[in-house]
Parts: sequence; structure tokens; C-alpha cells
Amino acid sequence: MAAQFGRLRKGAVNTTVAAVVVAALAASQAPGVTTDDAGRKVTTGTQPAPDTPAGDSATGNSPYYTDLPPLNSPNPSPTTSTPVTQGTSESGIPATVLDAYKKAATALQQSKPGCNLPWQLLAAIGKVESGQARGGRVDANGNTLSRILGPQLNGNGFASISDTDGGAYDGDSSYDRAVGPMQFIPSTWEWAGRDGNGDGKKDPNNIYDAALAAGHYLCRFGWDLSTKGDLDSAILSYNNSRDYLNLVLRWLEYYRKGTHEIPDGTGTLPSDRSDDTAGASPTPTAPGTPTTPTTPSSPSTPRPGGSDGGSASPKPTPPPSTTPPATPTPTPTPTPTDTVHRLEDAGTAKLSAMAGDVFTEKITARAETKAGKAVPRVRIRFAIVGATDAAFSTGEKYATVLTGSIGEAVAPALKAGEDTGEFVVRATVVGRTVSGLDYTATVTERAADTLVRTGEDALTCTPGGEFAGQVEVKATYQGAVADKVAATATLIKSADDATENDKGPYFKDADDKAVRTLTDLTTDENGLLKLPELYADDTTGTFLLRINTAGGATLTVELKVAAADTSPSPTPSEPASGTDSPSPSPSPSA
Repeated sequence: MAAQFGRLRKGAVNTTVAAVVVAALAASQAPGVTTDDAGRKVTTGTQPAPDTPAGDSATGNSPYYTDLPPLNSPNPSPTTSTPVTQGTSESGIPATVLDAYKKAATALQQSKPGCNLPWQLLAAIGKVESGQARGGRVDANGNTLSRILGPQLNGNGFASISDTDGGAYDGDSSYDRAVGPMQFIPSTWEWAGRDGNGDGKKDPNNIYDAALAAGHYLCRFGWDLSTKGDLDSAILSYNNSRDYLNLVLRWLEYYRKGTHEIPDGTGTLPSDRSDDTAGASPTPTAPGTPTTPTTPSSPSTPRPGGSDGGSASPKPTPPPSTTPPATPTPTPTPTPTDTVHRLEDAGTAKLSAMAGDVFTEKITARAETKAGKAVPRVRIRFAIVGATDAAFSTGEKYATVLTGSIGEAVAPALKAGEDTGEFVVRATVVGRTVSGLDYTATVTERAADTLVRTGEDALTCTPGGEFAGQVEVKATYQGAVADKVAATATLIKSADDATENDKGPYFKDADDKAVRTLTDLTTDENGLLKLPELYADDTTGTFLLRINTAGGATLTVELKVAAADTSPSPTPSEPASGTDSPSPSPSPSA
């Protein structure tokens, strides 16, 4: 669908000049978009990828508004109460809509700081997609006052995308439509939707939800939007049109020069659209009311004769036809995607990792023709399904990767979350209905294989007293720090009897009662575990403390309880007889 970009409007002199500027901009900024073998979309040429399926964009490549920003820089007004009339160009953005853009950008700065998403980009896309939610017709919570729907994507001048949501979002159970102020198609919203206003719902008709979803969508491949190539790629992934790219860039630059807040519902309504329907889409539509295209009636054929119904005059012989014979429509050359017959596993090994770790094995799928020939340059989508907090190394639950010269696509590395158990990664061909591949991945609990004490001092105590110092151990797994590993500590009866002792040393609970088994212990980020203070009852002797971790690491610590030695210290002994001590002097004679 060719976008009608920069159409002239009556009396719009500066728009005419703007169209010339944009034409020059289009000549210099016409990047295409493809995907490298690492799964990143990159700019590689002067045209968008011709075989990019509409369903692989946020909007399904739906129509969009082509109104241009004024040539003069925006000058923020000192007041926000001046109403804005339809058809004028201005830089104001409705208050709630502007708030949603800024909050979404702030959230992305925290979750994906490397993306460098400016809120003005969301504003530019929102302007082009829906005229800032039809001039800010939203309530205080950000919900549009009525549905904003694009046309049926039924292949009649648009892409053909059959219904994927049962009409839940767009009210159409036959074909999908772009929905809401950021114009997401339902199949994209299903995985890209976000809850931006914290109400527990993901609603494409809410500007806070839609703006946050758009931000994550634009940042999903680890793109840095402060660089020209990544910015272009992200915008083209939203709607795969060079004219769309240039128009969004124009509005982005315009909003960067300054804007101001205006009351909700007073924004400028757009008037021109890329499919030549002025102001017709996206239109506010009552929920559940799909629009059915109408077919114009055939003009009536006049009777060959007078109007009084009398006999007809002889029918004149028509001149020989000068219309050239119709040229047969050439059969379109199939794209690589059209030739894919199946997906095969390309030798992916067992997928298993401990909680919090990166899976060492990567998923590899191979696209093949019916004859088993490899199909390069086909987009494979990998999606994590099931209840799990695992994600790809990009931080997302999905990744789209282009097959290489041998028809293989390697998914980004998987990173396990804290949820243990199995989940599935499903590989499908983008734009082609063939059976997908399911890969089962397993997340095991964090484990340690070695425990050692961090100190060497003997642990002794007198009956009824408190042990000096606390027991601290360090856990490792294959030589690396084992953090967040579950552990237990039990005062056992003997080395051969690991049952809990009923006498000797003990810990104290919150009520100062004696306990001899501690559960729910966890090593810290450095693999360290420090136990609470130990106390002794009146029983003397040698006792054992055993610490166990998930993964089988075990350490036994010796504790001694002995009475204090109260015997006096030995005194120096008298010299024995026969020693060399001096003899007494003889008495003088009488």
C-alpha cells in the first residue's frame, strides 16, 4: 500500500513547502530493515524489506495520518486554556496523553536504559497513528472515550490478517484491525501489551498501557535509539513504510524543539490519511461495532429508445473497439517465506539450567522446502510460552531471527528466572502457516556442591552458656559462588544418625524457645550463610551441627560443651635434697 505522503490541502501554503522538505528528507533517509543472524534488525539499504509480513509489525502496516508539522518551530504558550480548533497546526499535546508518554519513557529508562527512548518519539508515533488519541479524547485514567479502530485488514487495499482475537479488542471476528491510540493489531498486542497505569489490565484503548507497550516494542531488540540506524530500524518495525519513517522523524524533530500541555479533548484533529481517505481512520467506533465496507450500486442502464416507451429507433452500430487486449497478470515470484514447507530442529541439545543462570545451549531451528532444501532469509519467531519468569538474553519473551545461508536461525540465549520446572519455547515461521516447533526447557533449583567454614576457631561453650561467635559457611558450585541456594541446619545425634538431637546445643526461635533445626535458610549474593547464635543446655559433651544445601553439599561442624576448669593453678615445688643448693654456714666455736 503506497502511502500518499504530503498531500496538498486548500490554503495550506506552508504544508506545500513542508512536502518539498520531506521529499528531500525522503531522498536522504530511506533505510530498509532486515535482521542479522544474531536476531537484531538492522538498516541495510534504501527500501524496507519487501517480504516483511504485515503481521510482523505493531500496526499490521495499517494506514496512518499524513498531516505534517508546521515549518516554524513550536512556541510553547504561556497558558494551557486556549481551545484548539480542528484543522490548525499546533505543538500542544493533550495533558493525559503527554503524561502517558513521559511516564512510559521514564519506565523504559529504568528497565532498558540502553535503549535511550525519548518520550518525543512516542508523541511522534501517537500523532501519526491517531492524532494523539483523536485530540486527547480520553478520560482521567487514560481510557479513550470510544474505540479508535483502523480499517478491516481484509486484503482490500491493505494487508490481509484474519481475526486472531475473536473480536475481543477490535469487535471484528472476521479480520483484525489496528486498535487504540497507538494502533496495535490484536496479534501484536497479545504479547506486547503492558499495564502502564497499574490497574491490573493491559488495554490497547488506554493511552498509558498503549504508550508503555509502544516503548517496549521499540526497544525490544536491544536497539539504542540515540543512534540513527537503530532509530530508523525501530520506527520501520512499527510500520514498514519509508514515508512513515520520514513522517515520524519530522514530528520527532518538531516535538524535540518544544511542546506544551493543552487540556484533554482540545487537540488538533488530523485531516489526511495515507490511504487517501481524509479524516476517516482511525475512527472512534462504539465498542463491538465493526465497520462493513459498502459496495456502490451499479448505475441504471437507459432504455434504448424514447422516454415515452415507444418503438425504439434502430440501434447504431458501435465503432470498432480500440481497447487493447488485457495483459495477463504475471504470476508473482514467490518470496523465500512462501517456499517454507516445514521447520526442523537443527540439533538443539537438552535445555537445562539452574535458576538465575544462562542456558549454555541455544535453540536452533532450520527452515526447509518440501524437498528438504534449506531456505535462507526467512524470519523465525521464538516465543516463550507457559507460566515462567524465564526470558531471552534481550529481556523479552520473544525474538525474531533471520535464517542464514544454511536455513538455520539461532535464538538468543535463554536466561532462567527463579521459577523452577519446565516451560516451552515455540518456533514459528513469520508470515507462513506451517507447524511450529516446541522445545522443552527445564529450570532446576539453585544448588551448591561444596560448603566450607569461613573461620577456624573452635566452637566451645560452658553448660547453660552461649557459644562465642556464629557459624558462617560459604557455598560454591563448580568453583563459582553459589548464591541464593536453599539450606538447612540441624543439630544431629551422631555422625551416623542424622536425626535431630533432643539435648545439647540449640538455637532460639522468636519466642526464645529452643529449636534444633533451621529451615528456609538461603545463601547471600556472595554464597555466604551465617547462622544465628547457638546456646547450650546443661548437658556436656561433643555435639554435631550438620548443614545441607540443595545440590547435595554437606558440612558437619563440631561443638563442645564443657564445664569451666576450677582447679587451682600449680605452685613451684621445693628443691629436692642432694641438690647443689648452698650449705648453711658452720656455727662459730664456743
